[in-house]
Amino acid sequence: MLLRRTGSWFNPTVKIITDERCAGYSHDGHPERPERITRTLAYLRSQSELPVDWAVPGKVNDAQILRAHSAEHLSRLNEPEDFDADTPFYENIAEYARASVAAALDALKAARTGKNVFCLMRPPGHHATRDQAMGFCYLNNIAIAVLEAAAVGVKRTAVFDFDVHHGNGTETILLDRPGIAFFSVHLYPFYPGTGGSNAGKNCFNYPVAPDAPREIYRAALARALDDLKKFQPDLVAVSSGFDAYARDPLVQGVLELDDFYRLGQSLRALGVPLFSLLEGGYSRDLPKLIFAYLKGVEGK
Repeated sequence: MLLRRTGSWFNPTVKIITDERCAGYSHDGHPERPERITRTLAYLRSQSELPVDWAVPGKVNDAQILRAHSAEHLSRLNEPEDFDADTPFYENIAEYARASVAAALDALKAARTGKNVFCLMRPPGHHATRDQAMGFCYLNNIAIAVLEAAAVGVKRTAVFDFDVHHGNGTETILLDRPGIAFFSVHLYPFYPGTGGSNAGKNCFNYPVAPDAPREIYRAALARALDDLKKFQPDLVAVSSGFDAYARDPLVQGVLELDDFYRLGQSLRALGVPLFSLLEGGYSRDLPKLIFAYLKGVEGK
């Protein structure tokens, strides 16, 4: 059953699925670092404006993962060899990645009961393809969750990806899947070099030039959300990347704190169950950006 986000019954508590053990791996100088989680946890625990229901991820089985990934890729995660220059092998990375997937699946379940839910986990996932770990990503958390949604009877699911990098892995996994649509707003040309145009029948891209002003970026976000609404989804899965922020050290984007708040508001206004997963975002302001987004989704 899917519950629409309408009426006064809506639970004013945000559910955050996290596990502090996901901060247990690191690589010197790598931007996808444990502090992304630990500093955000400290910030959210110290605030009193937004009630939080804390939860830890459960388990995921191989069958759920194998809807999106090959058996060879799943096995490769255990081999002690770097995947590419950006995506090192870490001891037990397969288990860390599985925990992120489990959190996404739990978020799906919570969203279907009308809860505002956010996965504060690492590693992220939207660059991972069926057969390849890349771009800090090992398993495609959001694609696995969306395919699970289809398997349990959700008729129409939209993925909204506002990470500054194109979600190439999500696109390739979900390409032309019936009942699923992918909407991505990102800089182009930029890493990973994809997303310059639409793909297949269900993947819609809104590329923004690297030198575009803030107004252009915001307009692209608005167009994507308008098109997503026309798709009339029963469920929205959000790849929440905060690296389009003006002071992100990797990208030097153009968005400000209030843009992420407004994004949350716009997603809430859809009136559709949704869940959000952390993707990118590497600035010291990440905790504040996530908090602004959550307040927007919550209607605070």
